[in-house]
Amino acid sequence: MVNVSRRVRAARRRKRRMGRVEHDLDDVQWQALQAAWGGCAYCGANDGPLQRDCVLAISRGGRYTLDNVVPACRSCNASKCNTEVTAWLRRKKLDEGAFLLRHAEIGATLVADEESRVTPPSPAAPGPSA
Repeated sequence: MVNVSRRVRAARRRKRRMGRVEHDLDDVQWQALQAAWGGCAYCGANDGPLQRDCVLAISRGGRYTLDNVVPACRSCNASKCNTEVTAWLRRKKLDEGAFLLRHAEIGATLVADEESRVTPPSPAAPGPSA
C-alpha cells in the first residue's frame, strides 16, 4: 500500500509540475527529431519505439521544446531519469562529445527549418521606378 500511495503522490507532483511548464513540441517537430536522429539519441538503438526525453529534465527546469527533446529508447530514458545528461553519459560510458555536437547540429538545423516553416516570407521590396 505504501508503494501505491507513493506513486500516487509522485504522479500528482508530476502533473502539477507539468502543468506549470510551457510545452510547445508538436507532432511534426517530434517526427522531424526522430528522422534527424535515426534512432535513440544516446545509444543509437533503432529497433523499438522511441520516447521523448528532455535533455534538461522537467524537474530541473526543462520543457518539451524542439531544442530540449531527443528521441530515446525505453532503456536510456528510464536509466537517465532526471539526471543531468553529461553526468549520465559519462556514467554509462557513452560518447558525451559526440552527443553534444550532434544535439547542437540537429537542434540548429531543426530550429532554422521551424522558423522558416512558421515565419511567412517578407514581401519583396519594390524596385526602382522608371
